[in-house]
Amino acid sequence: MNILILGAGRVGSSLAEQLSREESNDVTVVDIEKDVLRELQDRLDIRTISGHASHPSVLKRAGCEDADIVVALTDSDETNMLACQISSKMFNTETKIARIRSTAYLHTEDLFGEGSIPVDLCLSPEQLVCEHIEQLIHYPGALEVLEFANGEVRLVAATVSHEGLLVGQEISTLKEHIPNTEGRIAAIYRNGQPLQPEGDTVIRPDDEVFFIAAKKDIRTFMSEMKKIESPVRRVLIAGGGHIGVRLAAALENTNQVKIIERNPERAKIISERLDKAIVLVGDAADEELLTEEDIDSVDVFCALTNAEEANILSAMLAKSMGAKKVMALLNRPSYADLVEAGTIDIAISPKEITIGSLLAYVRGGDVVKVHSLRRGAAEAIETVVHGNKDSSSVVGKMIEEIDLPSGCNIVTIVRDQNVIITHHDTVIEENDHLILFVSDRNNITDLEKIFQKKPSNSKKHE
Repeated sequence: MNILILGAGRVGSSLAEQLSREESNDVTVVDIEKDVLRELQDRLDIRTISGHASHPSVLKRAGCEDADIVVALTDSDETNMLACQISSKMFNTETKIARIRSTAYLHTEDLFGEGSIPVDLCLSPEQLVCEHIEQLIHYPGALEVLEFANGEVRLVAATVSHEGLLVGQEISTLKEHIPNTEGRIAAIYRNGQPLQPEGDTVIRPDDEVFFIAAKKDIRTFMSEMKKIESPVRRVLIAGGGHIGVRLAAALENTNQVKIIERNPERAKIISERLDKAIVLVGDAADEELLTEEDIDSVDVFCALTNAEEANILSAMLAKSMGAKKVMALLNRPSYADLVEAGTIDIAISPKEITIGSLLAYVRGGDVVKVHSLRRGAAEAIETVVHGNKDSSSVVGKMIEEIDLPSGCNIVTIVRDQNVIITHHDTVIEENDHLILFVSDRNNITDLEKIFQKKPSNSKKHE
């Protein structure tokens, strides 16, 4: 597949890195920053073009006429929309994806689509991050909460505590602990390394466990991993940017929300947009301000400014002063050690959250949803099985008969809205939604080949 990425920022560069690893993709990246492009080309097998992403001549040089997909990820909504318009009008590009940040565009009816601005998918990283944090707040104690099958199935990650009911037990005893539930353990990471979960695998404290379950059973499964935490009431948000304001608006009707913003003018604008949340003017790393706001009684402190170092500093300070849980917006993988050391409870990676949505659309075909996990090293995928026993390599087969790549597991099937927890003898049927956990995403290409439909006899004779 020929993929043209416009914009070599954090999301664009990461997407190029992910897609260039897959053999079937030819990736071209356009940006005005030559140094950034040079660095990308030095470490990735991609083509780069220097120039303005919305200029027709630049798009032509980048091979837009041969592109299957254009992904416009510059920091300008207008540039992204115009690039999609030109790609459609001049080069007949089939699929156009645009990063759109402004709610003024996103909430305008009939602005995108056929007969309007030709954008097939509007991507709002800020909205995706906001929704991600909301899920973490609704499920206290979770490190990840990811939806599949229209929200009916969820993959949840949690660190096993010493009080967990499953500690010291074999995985096979899980069904005895919580009968009449639908769920299973999809993956285990011990000391940072993936561990293939088997029936006789014993759960230990500090294991990072990914389990998948029907929506109604999530809290029951969580109780097996750790002591259930009290619902979140008080939330303090550092940073009144796009993400901070969206999160405050999403939570203000169900939680006690305060938001700290340094800029007085920006704080005034935010206060006019929010109904119940309290807006404070100040520095989130000001110890005196945090003391005044009773930081030791705050359930969740979210550091969501545009400056990673400021997020780290304020989150560490809030944690040391008694905040029950702290989250910080972090893009650099090198900062992940702070999380693993326990200094910060949860690192929020906009890049990782956004890329999952892009991968599902870029891969197309039968892939419904992709979630990028563990800083891009692993993936959780929802794919639909089509075909019959003759045209498919998996339909009619038991799971144990499918030669899956190492580290790939089919963990759940959604069939006619029913959640089916898989076993070695579970048979795959046409139109099943399969949810897979891939601990090594380098095996994605081999995995995709297994689920591709076989060529028909007519094509073989051509």
